[in-house]
Amino acid sequence: MTVTNGVFVPNMRSVPAGEFISPHKKTNSVGVQAEDTRICVVMVGLPARGKSLIAQKVVRYLHWLSIKAKTFNVGQYRRTATPNPTAEFFDTTNPEGEKLRMAAAESAVNDMCKWFEEGRGLIAILDATNSTKRRRRWIQERCRSENIETLFVESKCDDEDLIMSNILEVKTTSPDYVGQDPEDAVKDFRNRIRNYEKVYQTIDEDEYDLTYVKLINVGKQVIINQIQDYLQSRVVYYLMNLHIKPRSIWLSRHGESKYNLVGKIGGDADISERGEAYARALPGLVAKSVGDNRKLTVWTSTLKRTIQTARFLAFEKLEWKALDELDSGVCDGLTYAEIEEKYPDDFKQRDEDKYNYRYLGGESYRDVVIRLEPIIMELERSENILIVTHQAILRCIYAYFMNVPQEKSPWMEVPLHTLIKLTPKAYSTQEDRLKAEIPAVSTFREKGSSAKHQ
Repeated sequence: MTVTNGVFVPNMRSVPAGEFISPHKKTNSVGVQAEDTRICVVMVGLPARGKSLIAQKVVRYLHWLSIKAKTFNVGQYRRTATPNPTAEFFDTTNPEGEKLRMAAAESAVNDMCKWFEEGRGLIAILDATNSTKRRRRWIQERCRSENIETLFVESKCDDEDLIMSNILEVKTTSPDYVGQDPEDAVKDFRNRIRNYEKVYQTIDEDEYDLTYVKLINVGKQVIINQIQDYLQSRVVYYLMNLHIKPRSIWLSRHGESKYNLVGKIGGDADISERGEAYARALPGLVAKSVGDNRKLTVWTSTLKRTIQTARFLAFEKLEWKALDELDSGVCDGLTYAEIEEKYPDDFKQRDEDKYNYRYLGGESYRDVVIRLEPIIMELERSENILIVTHQAILRCIYAYFMNVPQEKSPWMEVPLHTLIKLTPKAYSTQEDRLKAEIPAVSTFREKGSSAKHQ
């Protein structure tokens, strides 16, 4: 029996992307269940179905939430013995190829089990095709023997345009095809896919005891089965909001504000004369960065300086309270010099651990990440978004896309009057910056530096 059009079967259901699966286990301080949780997320699917991109995104999301995770890519292990194989290597009638591929899978799983045993993380992603029931059963039994839970994630796609896009973007830059003619690489990779298609078995009802998620045509339909606990549900919730279509996201701070000029933090100040100049220049900057006639949706905070900065952009605009600047509590409206004078111990504590330090009556960067999670989910569901917001907020969003360690994210420099374009790729995120030729003060203060306003 299959699941389509919302028809339900026991322990399985088809759900619209974005529906939340309620947690039901006690959690610890970092938002996950018991500390001995160990989950192997097993990717399943034919080549060029976005598995590596999904794996990379899941790990990045978990790191952003301060949950330790790692990807174990079987292809990287296989390249040790076979760095540049042709499609024939993946033919199921090739016993030597099969032997080497199995050895790579065993090495990856062994290293993963060792990683868990050493207590280095909670979630591992096993990134490979895992295209047969026999291989999936082997992984499940091996993990069970090590007291590791398994969550299988299958990406199914028959959209030829998307498949070809994945082939061109990922495989022509893959280590398997270094130095090869792109057309030859695409042809060979197409043949590799055909070899996998000969033996590919989708996850179906006779694997009812597996915990799994099936993402069909980039999340147009999501099928889940036997989700066991809270941490698994967090991963599934993220996957249900994910799409893998090529796209970019644009980020900008508001124009220079009157508070920026005098070094005050927080508040709801108007933009300065130079901030006004940036607001007027922003449409041209965006047009240059976008490069075509697509329409963006502009997200701002509810504070005046972001709304004023975005007002000349001829796009639909949405205000998000979640995009408001970090709440500095009793320090709102003060300069850093005044904070150091009035609250010297707090000033020192914030320098020592800026990510976790919470202003009295206000927020920490960790608090901001928690309130930004719905923004991240919506960004993953959406295309063509421009966000005009604040320094701390952009640091957190930028850290998510660029996989910046949380302890470093509060110390990143995000200059005023600069448009940042982020383009997620399979193994990284491409960044481009366009700086407006409009001067602005620097609000960046290095760790341990003087509190004097520059």
